[in-house]
Amino acid sequence: MTMIEILFENEDFLACIKPVGVPSQCDGAEDAVKLLKEQTGDEIYPVHRLDTAVGGTMIFAKNKKTAAYLSKEIAEKRFAKAYFAVTEGVPEEKEGRLEDLLFKDKRNNKSYVVKRERKGVRRASLDYRVLDEADGKALVCVMLNTGRSHQIRVQFASRKMPLAGDGKYGSRDNGCEVALWSHKVEFEFDGKSVSFKSIPNIGEYPWNLFKIWRKYGC
Repeated sequence: MTMIEILFENEDFLACIKPVGVPSQCDGAEDAVKLLKEQTGDEIYPVHRLDTAVGGTMIFAKNKKTAAYLSKEIAEKRFAKAYFAVTEGVPEEKEGRLEDLLFKDKRNNKSYVVKRERKGVRRASLDYRVLDEADGKALVCVMLNTGRSHQIRVQFASRKMPLAGDGKYGSRDNGCEVALWSHKVEFEFDGKSVSFKSIPNIGEYPWNLFKIWRKYGC
């Protein structure tokens, strides 16, 4: 059984590091919910998700009351999420905001940037900051303002900067999985601000291209 690293746990929720390749939740397969139930012996309730190809920090509720509370925090945009991503190509602006209209093709499980609003189109917004550059790639910190399907992947790809390893959105780099990692989750609980962080395996490509990890004590 795949073991999931738990960063924090109490009677209401747990913070963990979802491994790359493990679904957050799906029917009939080994997913994070099932693995955590077996590992902890507790009920586990998903409140947000990560793509199967994406690893990193996740929060799961351990009772229905907490699940409802955290779901409300997410809906009201009080649940902050930050990601690390590696782009093929370096953004001209070292920090900024990307805003687009996205349409998801559910049949092909792929999102597209479109020019006009219509049924099924949703607004998407993220803020980014370039942390480091190497070999024509950029290590970027991304803060989501909205939570759309494949949002980070498609917004950068639409600007001819797909994430390394993301063949679905145009990357020609097949030396890695999708270079996207859930770095930090922050929210309020019981009147206190709580924050949980993780970093990818910096010994693996393409994360090992960058020197900035020294700032994180790595």
